[in-house]
Amino acid sequence: MLRKAPQGLARIRAALLLLMLATAASAQERALPLASLRSGIEFAGRDVRALQDDAATNPAQLWLEQGRALWDAPAGASARSCRSCHDDVATLRGAAVAHPRPDAASGRLFNLEDRIRQCRGEQQRAPVPDFESDELLALTLWVTQASVDLPLRTPIDAALQPHWQAGADLFNRRQGQLNLSCANCHDHNWGRRLYTDTLSQGHPNGYPLYRLEWQKPGSLARRLRSCQAGVRAEMSDWGDASLRQLSLYLMWRAEGLPVEVPAVRK
Repeated sequence: MLRKAPQGLARIRAALLLLMLATAASAQERALPLASLRSGIEFAGRDVRALQDDAATNPAQLWLEQGRALWDAPAGASARSCRSCHDDVATLRGAAVAHPRPDAASGRLFNLEDRIRQCRGEQQRAPVPDFESDELLALTLWVTQASVDLPLRTPIDAALQPHWQAGADLFNRRQGQLNLSCANCHDHNWGRRLYTDTLSQGHPNGYPLYRLEWQKPGSLARRLRSCQAGVRAEMSDWGDASLRQLSLYLMWRAEGLPVEVPAVRK
C-alpha cells in the first residue's frame, strides 16, 4: 500500500517545483524588450535600403529565381521534384519561422537548411547539397520567401529548452582574442558606430540574405562564423549543433519581427 508523503516533505517539493518554474521563467527574460526590436535593414544606409526594396535590382533575385527552378525540377534517383510532394511552395508558409526544431528521427536540432538537405537526400535520393552551395541557398531562399511578412515566434517548450539555454549561454559568453560576446555588440552597443558601420541588434529575420561583401547570399550560420572570426575565436564547423542552438536563441530573441527576404546588407 502506498503511503502519502509527509506534509512537510510535500510542501518542500511544491516549493522546489515553484522555484524551478520561476528559474526557467527568469532565464528567458529579454535584454531587448520586444517593443524596441528593429530589423537590420533599419541600420543600413540609404543605398542598401534602396537595393533591397527594388525587385528589379535586388541581386538576391537571381538566387530566388534559381530556387524557383530547382523547386520544379525532378532530381535524384526518385526523379521527383519538390513540387511533387509539396505542390506550390506556398504550402510551406510558416516553415521558415518553425525552425530550428528537433528532428523527430535523429533528435538533432535542425534548421531549414538541414531539413532541405534531408529531403534532397532521403526523399529525392539526390546528392545532398553542400552547406553554402548555390543550390542550397537558392532552395532555402525560395522556401523562406513563402513565409515573408510572417512574424518570428519561437515558443520554448521542454524539447527546445536545453537548446535555447545553450544558445543563450553562447550569445552571452565572451570568446576569442578580443574577449567579446554577441551581447556586447548587439545588446549593449547597438546603434553605435563600429568603424564605418552601425551596429545592429543582430536579428536573423532576413536570412539567407545577400551581403555586398560576399557578392552572394549567405546563411545565418555563415554570418555567425564570420562573427567568430571577427573576434578571433575558433570557428564552429559547418553543421555544428552550437550554430543551430545560437540560431534558435536569436529567433526567440527577435520574436515579432517579420520574415524579410530577399534581404540585402552591406
